[in-house]
Amino acid sequence: MNWAVTKNNRVLPLKNIPVLDMVQLRDGIIGKCSRGMRPILFFADRREKSPMLYAALADDDNSRILVSSADISTIKKYNAITPAVPSFHLFERELHEETGIVPEGHPWLKQVRYSWNRFNRAETMENYPFYTMEGEEMHEVAVGPIHAGVIEPGHFRFMCQGEDVYHLEIQLGYQHRGMEDLFVKWKKKSAIHLAESIAGDTVIGHASAYAAAVETLCGTEISRRAQSIRAIALELERLAIHIGDMGAIANDVAYLIGNAVFGATRTIAINTLLAICGSRFGRSLVREGGVLYDISAPLAREIKTNLKKIHDDVTLMGETMFNSAGVLSRLDHTGTVDTDTAKSIGLVGPAARASGVPLDVRTDHPFGIYRYFPVHKLVLYSGDVFARTYVRYMEVKQSIDFIFEQIDNLPADKPLIMETGRQQPACLSISMTEGWRGEIVHAAVTGRSGKIERYKVKDPSFNNWYGLALAVRDNGISDFPLCNKSFNLSYSGHDL
Repeated sequence: MNWAVTKNNRVLPLKNIPVLDMVQLRDGIIGKCSRGMRPILFFADRREKSPMLYAALADDDNSRILVSSADISTIKKYNAITPAVPSFHLFERELHEETGIVPEGHPWLKQVRYSWNRFNRAETMENYPFYTMEGEEMHEVAVGPIHAGVIEPGHFRFMCQGEDVYHLEIQLGYQHRGMEDLFVKWKKKSAIHLAESIAGDTVIGHASAYAAAVETLCGTEISRRAQSIRAIALELERLAIHIGDMGAIANDVAYLIGNAVFGATRTIAINTLLAICGSRFGRSLVREGGVLYDISAPLAREIKTNLKKIHDDVTLMGETMFNSAGVLSRLDHTGTVDTDTAKSIGLVGPAARASGVPLDVRTDHPFGIYRYFPVHKLVLYSGDVFARTYVRYMEVKQSIDFIFEQIDNLPADKPLIMETGRQQPACLSISMTEGWRGEIVHAAVTGRSGKIERYKVKDPSFNNWYGLALAVRDNGISDFPLCNKSFNLSYSGHDL
């Protein structure tokens, strides 16, 4: 077989991963993707004398992950995958940036992050080849990289005719933290702090993915109680950010009562995380081997009281807002990404589900307590700002119901945290988690001693930034803030 078959949070010995030539790997990827599979990882491991390229495809219908590899020590170029599988476009650009290997025929071969150890240091932000359009009525509008408020750096270049946007190009890569290298260099006990800092609004999501990757390598199955508490925190993170996003979208259409109510309600949600672990963003809760904080009976009652208040306020405000003709006139048919486009470019998370693409790791590749408490996928099909907002509204209420179910059935088994022990040598561990933005993927490759020697991170923003660029086309430039908020993507999660 040319592909090894594994599952989410399973150990895959490196010796069991087939090593193909690039032609075989490329043809295999195209063939598998034509039959409904999709890329989740495509990265180089450059630490050996014979550097390897790993490809992982998700078979969502069967909850499987297919993995293969190629020896790229003598590869300088190959025929690009992107023309046949458009969702590979950023993966191949990233590979080119890191190794210099050229995917010939790639339609948009530009730098992705400008990492400190990129192959070609002559490629800089200053000489980035922006797409241009010519015509008497054409003009460009440049926004960023410095923005008002506290958002992080990113540059947006609009090609416009009058107020209408023909094309948006998004240039990222302004942050150079070297996160993946730090996972290798830092001590194991400290690396969880890196995971919590990949994207500051997704602490639980990334920490859970990292912890599960390590636990898998160590053969550690954490207690059901710890699994449940992690899931409660993950759903609190989801509903808190979704509520905040609904408030931001309300603000952008001048629906100020919605902005005020959702903003106040978000505070209740993040203060509930504060009550659990001492951090409104969930820091210090998730650790390798379990969790550091328990949910006592009094705390469980407090959480349920808070959730009842959140549910009532979100329902009342949501029903009012989504019945407002003024609000709907701004949300409907704005920033549309249709189903075929969303699937083609590889959208994930609420943005994908709002465009009719039913992807959710909690269901497709269940992990932790979700293996015992299934989550129903919530899908809409219009693919516009309305759909991306309303999916959030539905998911907030779903998360509340899920947390109630967990608290009412909180397992009694202990310990909350346990020692993880030694990591298995020469293995690959892939850990997938459904964060509030969508699919988070962490992969760890261990060497002969069991130490992690290559760590790969994929935040859902990596998949979805291009979706924002396409959503803005044929809209007024004044609609960009609304489209942007409806995706709410991470700069730091992308730049790593």
